Amino acid sequence: MPKVAIVGSGLIGRAWATVFCSHGWTTALYDPVPGVAKAAKAHIARNLKELAALGLVKDPKASAENLVVAKDLADALKGVALVQENGPETVEAKIAIHTEIDKLAPPSAIVTSSTSFLFASLWAKDLKHRKRVMVAHPVNPPHLVPIVELCPSPWTDPKLVEKARGYYEKAGQVPVTVRKEVNGFVLNRLQAVLMAEAFDLVGSGVVSPEDLDKTIRDGLGLRWSFLGPFETIELNAPAGIPDYNRRYGPSLAKLTGRDVFTAKNEKAIMAEWSGEQAPERIARLSKWRDGRLAALKAHKRQAKKKPS
Repeated sequence: MPKVAIVGSGLIGRAWATVFCSHGWTTALYDPVPGVAKAAKAHIARNLKELAALGLVKDPKASAENLVVAKDLADALKGVALVQENGPETVEAKIAIHTEIDKLAPPSAIVTSSTSFLFASLWAKDLKHRKRVMVAHPVNPPHLVPIVELCPSPWTDPKLVEKARGYYEKAGQVPVTVRKEVNGFVLNRLQAVLMAEAFDLVGSGVVSPEDLDKTIRDGLGLRWSFLGPFETIELNAPAGIPDYNRRYGPSLAKLTGRDVFTAKNEKAIMAEWSGEQAPERIARLSKWRDGRLAALKAHKRQAKKKPS
């Protein structure tokens, strides 16, 4: 497997190192603060044992042996295929560390940042190898929540974005491509809308915070644990997504105050949607969904009680 450099060995860096070393990557840890990377290695070893107890890692000892604490940044970047930077969330800090990475990493290496709100175009525009730089935004903790949003800058090489997707897939992640820079990327934009509505519903006296959480935990959260929003609505109308939009689009537009349930947007969705919108297929998928939800419901009944 290739070598990855984890630059910044804090909370996110440790989780990323857990991801890569458990999938066979030689994983070099570097942190500018003395002792942090060494302490991170011990923390990662504990992560691996916990994952192994759940059957998510085959051999925690062998995985831990893939970890190397680099003596300096140059040592960490030697021979790497991928750099996962996890530094402070400021443009100044990103410019500083990526300027060094640009000089020291092999020209063939892909360079990503775990930033949750900064665009690569803000710090990479003056780099010699700027075409290889992109955001790889994880959800905390990435060793347990596998989604990673790849967001290129306007000058990032599309072929390298695809190559990065392959790397993250080999590491057991679920990469998605954010096709253009947009505030919050995708996940945080979706989360922000839900949180804003949650605050408003509780603040205006519609529902208690506890009952709102139940609505997500025992309602939408269950529904969305196996299916995304488009997959969900596909199964909520006999003839799929276009049928759903015709039935419920007008009322949803009125509810949200957003005229987005249009024929134009529906056409854009269906242009990239796989699967025939036919009752027979909908029935098959619905049966599969129901089986998965039943298994999840059984698991939740057996789960340990949440600590207070």
